[in-house]
Formats: sequence, C-alpha cells, structure tokens
Amino acid sequence: MELRQLRYFVAVAEHLSYSKAAKELHVSISPLSRQIRQLEDEFGVRLLLRDRRRVTLSDAGRMFLSEAKSLLDHTENVSEQLRLAKAGEIGVVRVGVGLHLGDTVGSVVMEHARQHPTVEVQCRGIFSTMQNAALREGQIDAGFMRPRVDPVLASETLYEERLVALMGKANPLAKRKSLRIKDLADETLFLPDRNVGSGLQDLTLALYAKAGIAPKISPLTADSGSHGEVHKVLLAANKGIFIVGDEITTRADNGNVAAAVPIDDPDAKIEVCIAWRKNERSATVLAFVDTARKVFSEAPAASALRSAAKLAV
Repeated sequence: MELRQLRYFVAVAEHLSYSKAAKELHVSISPLSRQIRQLEDEFGVRLLLRDRRRVTLSDAGRMFLSEAKSLLDHTENVSEQLRLAKAGEIGVVRVGVGLHLGDTVGSVVMEHARQHPTVEVQCRGIFSTMQNAALREGQIDAGFMRPRVDPVLASETLYEERLVALMGKANPLAKRKSLRIKDLADETLFLPDRNVGSGLQDLTLALYAKAGIAPKISPLTADSGSHGEVHKVLLAANKGIFIVGDEITTRADNGNVAAAVPIDDPDAKIEVCIAWRKNERSATVLAFVDTARKVFSEAPAASALRSAAKLAV
C-alpha cells in the first residue's frame, strides 16, 4: 500500500467520480483507476463499486475511507513535525544558567520564543564550572557561564563583566570610587570554591600576580553568591573581601553590610559565554545558540539591555 494509492482512493471516494478526482489530482483517469485496482487487489476486497452511471462505496470502502483519511492526516502531521525539527522549529532546549545570569538568559529566551514559538526552553541554575560536566554528560544542551570552558566544548563570548571588590562598608576602602589590585594587598581575600568558580579564582590570582602581589588568602572557601548569609557575616565583620563580577553584586542581596568598588586594572574583567557541544547536530539547539549570538552581537544594545535590567533591581 502506497500513500499515493490512499490519496487516489480518498479523492474518488469523496467525489464519487473518477473524472472529478482525476481533475483534482492532475492525473488522467487511466493511472488513477489502475492504482485503485492495485489497492483492491492487495487487500482482496472491492472498495469502489462502479457502473456506467455512478460510483459508490462498498461497505469495506466506507470503513476504509475513514482509516485512509486518518492515515493521510497522520502522515501529513509527521511530515510537518520532521520539517520543523529539521529547521530547528520544534523540540526542547535544556539550558544551564550560571550564577546571577538570569537576565542574560531571559533576554535570549524571550527573543527565541518570538522567533521560534514552538520550541520549549527549559532552564536550570548550575554553577559555571559544573556546567562543563553537565554539557559533556548530556544533562543540558547549552550553558550560560563564566570561564573556564572545557576545551572539548564549543563556546562564544557574549559580553564581559567588570570585576569589583566586594567588602564591608566599615572597610576604609569602601569609600573609594575605584581601586587597583595593588590597593588590596593588605586585605584578606576569599576565593570561590574551584568546584563552582574555577575561572574566577584563576583570574583573580592572575591579577594579583600581574600586580606583583602575593594575596593573603583566607583558608575558608566562601563564595559571595552561593553561600547566602555566610558572606554577609564575613563582610559585616570586615573579615575580608571578595572579587566578583559586577553583575553578581547587582543581583546578590548584600543587605546594608557591603559595598562594591570597581577595580580599574585593565584586565579586571571576566567573560560571560554560551557553551555547547562541538558535535551538536540538533538544529533546535544550534538555532538557540544562534539566537544568543544575535541578541549580543551589537555591544551597545547588549550593554543597554544589561543596564536597564540592573536599574530594575
């Protein structure tokens, strides 16, 4: 049984006329009649009863008409689903969201929903470093993160965050408009846990090394974003400082205990990237990556977007 035979049978059955069906299908009557006879021979049953005056459906033909139309509708639906999948217009994209990158991801998800309304985007909050494993193991399809990005993955930089020194308001340096790394030589430095922020830790240590300073590193691993109330206590007691991205300080709730002072060193900035698997073949996932690329392709527009989001907090 072929789909063509089903279409031919349905056309004749609905018109009860070979000539009208042939005209609708843009074929001649002879091949139309031949295809229906082959269909009847395959099942060993008469579907259409024909004499010189009219065409009627047999009992089997009436039953088969309903089934044939359902099969054709289902086939058309499957074909459309395959077309959408090939074009990246259907399916699910699982996205990892790094610490306080919700607004960044939100802008991409909103634009992608506008362009690809039939695609479902599922988001999970995952620390940047942990997203590498999540991507490798297939737990997520794309990740918004701060480096480092595993070299086995593909990635692109979307924009850069300036680094700031987060300290207690009682710290004399908190009144400064900006700081250089060398100004922090006497401050105790809290480094993020490498399991959640290896890129930020490496960048911080590199900045200190470039400034010719050996940092006074706290034995505690306290992260300003992930440990909630703990860092507030440390800052309020003036026990040390954190160096973090300015977006993290904007999003984190530091109450009235902390001040964020920009760091003016030229290299005091960290990238925000999107990462995905190098061998990714899903058109749906690649279309989402392309949307992220386009949203942040114009630096002024991206900067304005982030500024507006920060003002809304």
